[in-house]
Amino acid sequence: MKIALLDSGMGLLAAPPPVRRARPDADLVLSTDPEGMPWGPRTAEEITERALGCARAAAEHRPQALVVACNTASVHALPAIRAALEPGIPVVGTVPAVKPAAAARVPVAVWATPATTGSPYQRRLIEEFGNGAPITEVPCHGLADAVESGDEELIQAAVAAAAARTPEDTGSVVLGCTHYELVASRIREAVRGAGAPPALYGSAQPVAAQALRRAGIEPAPEAPAGGGLTVLLSGRKAQLPAAASAYAEGRSLLGATPVR
Repeated sequence: MKIALLDSGMGLLAAPPPVRRARPDADLVLSTDPEGMPWGPRTAEEITERALGCARAAAEHRPQALVVACNTASVHALPAIRAALEPGIPVVGTVPAVKPAAAARVPVAVWATPATTGSPYQRRLIEEFGNGAPITEVPCHGLADAVESGDEELIQAAVAAAAARTPEDTGSVVLGCTHYELVASRIREAVRGAGAPPALYGSAQPVAAQALRRAGIEPAPEAPAGGGLTVLLSGRKAQLPAAASAYAEGRSLLGATPVR
């Protein structure tokens, strides 16, 4: 069995661990776009073109499902990717976890890229699933780029800047960019202030579960480990970038067997 994931860069590293916990024997295809990233500042048309390129490169490896492991690409390119690949390959998008975060009716902060913050897409999510909770949209300038670089000083500075724009009474933080899940512990510590740390809501776990459901793959956590790995950088087979080793999620993949 084989599950593919696409993103402009490191953000897709958050989803493989929950896939592998459910199916340790699953092969993974990671399709990224180092030549075109970051996608956030690009136009919707450019994002769609770049994401479609990653999707088509992954589709050549015949996965049973494709995860668009990127909020920006899900906002702008998901319909085009589904039109190109479905029904042959089920396509699963990534949606910020506003609904579960708002369910407790505590103040919520939605951390997202500047391009996503305030977008009609995110505003619709908040209106539909906000459940009456106070919700603040927090643009996280430079955080995705800092995570991509693996530079600890840049990450800490970007997290601190976003935390300074987050209301002090925030009880839940929605991680509205897949890159942010790689630095979740730093975000929790930065937002907690003098009070209790906030609950964090990411998308990796539900997206992984949905991908397996759409692929018709039953969870089997007891299956023997040994799933292989294919890495595509702008459509070409390669190795994981060195910066992946800065994160536990990346290190867990470094010893994976290449898929021939």
